Amino acid sequence: MLKTALHSRFFIWTLLALPSIPMMGALYSGQSPEEGVAVAKALLHPTGEFSARFLIISMVISPLVMLFPQSRFWRWMMKRRRYFGVAAFFYAAFHTVLYIIDIPSLAAMLGEFFALGIWTGWLAMFVFLPLAITSNDWSVKVMGPQWKTLQRFVYLAAVATLLHWLFVHNDFGPALVHFIPLAGLEAYRIRRRMR
Repeated sequence: MLKTALHSRFFIWTLLALPSIPMMGALYSGQSPEEGVAVAKALLHPTGEFSARFLIISMVISPLVMLFPQSRFWRWMMKRRRYFGVAAFFYAAFHTVLYIIDIPSLAAMLGEFFALGIWTGWLAMFVFLPLAITSNDWSVKVMGPQWKTLQRFVYLAAVATLLHWLFVHNDFGPALVHFIPLAGLEAYRIRRRMR
């Protein structure tokens, strides 16, 4: 029974959705509009962090499979890598909706659009969109080799996400703690392939 659950799509989607449940509960707990905006502002950072975390997890799986080729866990994760990428997109979309709720007007949004920490966030979101839409078996079959070419834009999304995090919060520590392991593992993967 446990083995069946571990291989179930329902199980993995439930696991990935768990962090969003208290967030949605806080957002829709019947507060006044002003309280709702305050909650949206408070949830901006956690939703962005979970998007970045799931993005990083989806990207570190390949180098970890190379590093630990006999590991059943990492081979199990490899088969479910796309789920983490799609989850990263959904948390990024949630993050974007909260940002729109928090910002007072379209004029204010446009006024800060060209700030480095803002446009990089929008760039990451727009890169995520086609990657998430094509993260399914049908797209892999129809697109053929172009599917992998498109999915490589995840590296652009990762760089944009890192810059967004760094320059919105002006606090390099947490962002680097998340992204340095990814950079190290990707460097290992590239070096291994070159050799």
